[in-house]
Amino acid sequence: MHTPTRRHAVTSVLALGVVAAAGLLSGCDNVPSTIKIGVAQPMSGNLAALGQDMFNGVRLAVDELNKDGFKIKGKPVKIEVVAVDDRASSTTGKEVAQQLIDGGVVAVIGHLNSGVSIDTAPMYAGKHIAQLAISTNPKYTELGFDTTFRLVANDTLQAKAIGSFAGSQLKGSKFAVVDDGTPYGKGLADGAAAQLKKANKTIALRQSFDDKTTAFDELAGKLKEGGVEAIVSTLNDFQVLALIDALKKIDYTGVSLLGGDTIKTTSMLKGGGVLQGGLYATSPILDAKEFPAGAKFLDSYRAAFKVDPAYGGHYSYDAMYVLAGAIRRAESAKPEAITAALHAIDGYAPVTGSMKFDAKGEQRYGVISVYAIRNGQWESQLRSDAW
Repeated sequence: MHTPTRRHAVTSVLALGVVAAAGLLSGCDNVPSTIKIGVAQPMSGNLAALGQDMFNGVRLAVDELNKDGFKIKGKPVKIEVVAVDDRASSTTGKEVAQQLIDGGVVAVIGHLNSGVSIDTAPMYAGKHIAQLAISTNPKYTELGFDTTFRLVANDTLQAKAIGSFAGSQLKGSKFAVVDDGTPYGKGLADGAAAQLKKANKTIALRQSFDDKTTAFDELAGKLKEGGVEAIVSTLNDFQVLALIDALKKIDYTGVSLLGGDTIKTTSMLKGGGVLQGGLYATSPILDAKEFPAGAKFLDSYRAAFKVDPAYGGHYSYDAMYVLAGAIRRAESAKPEAITAALHAIDGYAPVTGSMKFDAKGEQRYGVISVYAIRNGQWESQLRSDAW
């Protein structure tokens, strides 16, 4: 083994001293030439279309911000997007969250799934990194971290919307409530079931699956045998399409189905017109076309990606603009300064108008809408911020 000479050792110490001094100087100048924003979404698997849409929204915003010359304290700063695929899995989510943290991101727009957002939140909080999630399970912001921010209304309000709409608008008294077993799906379904009981509706069937199941022949048979007239579901869009196919097989399509926001997708439109009682969805995610500035966003999105938005890309687009506003306000790229600014800001959101977070990180401007498939499109029926 080679033993360093004293001269080499002294040189090494001096070199380390220079590096340390440079580090201190760079620490004083908290405006780097490039900042990294993490995007953590399911980019593969059954929810890939939703995750890609969320990623596209951020990409579009960052391209515009960079083109316009984003600056912090007058210094030009390039925004770089670092995207990772969480595969809608908490295990993978934690792995890629660590990758983002190690990669030096200053904030993260993610995740889609509540379970993944909840399990990764302590990791981001440990490094003071703001996490802006579209996840709707209330537990996400109840963890006690100042780094958790929600882009839309939570499932407490959505459960009330399901119960209110189902209890007053869906025909029949016998209901089934089914979920996908995830924190999002099960939590929302439990809340909806409680609301239905308050509306004096009979829950003839309550069943959980996992979030990958597509074999629903047995469930369809139970629905028919039990005389269920309306189904409340927090299954994903591809699962509901499979359930509809199973109901068609046994000629039991006279029912209505009310789903959560994971079925209010473009893919779900293929199921329209099959169930005679109608196909509905509650969602905290309003369509871009419902906002005055939505048309401009849709034109830009289609020009950039050659497809229509599939889910909530306009919310991730707005989240990036609000995040950029917080960075400017903080006059810093330090994660803790950005987090503090997000709590204080009533941020300009180009499509939805504004985003503001309360002390827990809940979205103050959140609403829940009910949609129905009409003429091959999702059409808004009613909306409320109270229900």
